[in-house]
Amino acid sequence: MRNFSMSHGGRVAVLVALPVAFMGCDNGVEPDAYGNFEATEVVVSAQTTGQLERFIPVEGMRLETGALVAVVDTTQLALERAQLIAQRSATDARRTEVARQIEVLEVQRDIARRAFDRTTRLFEQKAATAQQLDQAEREFRTLVAQIQAARAQLTSVGMDVASNDARVNQVSDQISLSTVANPTSGTILTTYVRVGEVVQPGRPLYRIASLDTLVFRAYLTGGQMDGVRIGQRVAVNVDRGEGGLRTIPGVVSWISETAEFTPTPVQTRDERADLVYAVKILVPNEDGRLRIGMPGDVTLGGLAQPGRDSGGEAAPEAPEGR
Repeated sequence: MRNFSMSHGGRVAVLVALPVAFMGCDNGVEPDAYGNFEATEVVVSAQTTGQLERFIPVEGMRLETGALVAVVDTTQLALERAQLIAQRSATDARRTEVARQIEVLEVQRDIARRAFDRTTRLFEQKAATAQQLDQAEREFRTLVAQIQAARAQLTSVGMDVASNDARVNQVSDQISLSTVANPTSGTILTTYVRVGEVVQPGRPLYRIASLDTLVFRAYLTGGQMDGVRIGQRVAVNVDRGEGGLRTIPGVVSWISETAEFTPTPVQTRDERADLVYAVKILVPNEDGRLRIGMPGDVTLGGLAQPGRDSGGEAAPEAPEGR
């Protein structure tokens, strides 16, 4: 009888390799591709500047769309808006004053026009001097110029009022953005801030993703592309422990149009292939047992695989787009 010895590193290598070999060779059925689960994640960021007064999200918490998640202090913005409103009132009062000045000047212009017309007739009748005619004309034309200047001033004041209104609306919008609502239902994956911190526009607050349906990303070789299409029902297999596999129905939702070099952690049926195509498969996760990053494999030939345990979930509908 021959003695057999193995180093500690060799024993670890064998133990690591056994589950992989078991998954790939269950009942002689070789998976078409391997991959990992991922989710469509959304990073919610602050949209205004201020101190964070309230922050509700906690890692692992489930939030619905529209739920209040954070409140940023708006004291400075409120004071700025009050100042702008006061400036707007003062500017509007100046516009009213200029408009009244124009009315007075127009009355004076009408009187000056009549005086100029009368002096012109008298001058033609030799009853008025040239000096009197020049004076009447000067007074009339001066008032016309004053009215034109006042109207230009009224236009400028009106633009100031419009600019002030726009600024008030801008600050009001910033105040409204200080209340952050959750944009999509899902589970909080990571939080980045705490109550009391000062945030700036664009600073991430938390990361959320819907875990009800996960995306299984796998890579297929060019020779396998003829056997896959968008909307196709496939079988996604994950390890359920104790050497068993759990089969879950999935639907192909996206196929890459371009090839890429084989990613380092991905295995395919033909390991000699240099270029592969990424495929996304929607997989239901109603019981929550699937996790982001969990490995698995996919069989394109169908859902029923001999010797494999089926989870019984219904395959999701394939979306129209990516």
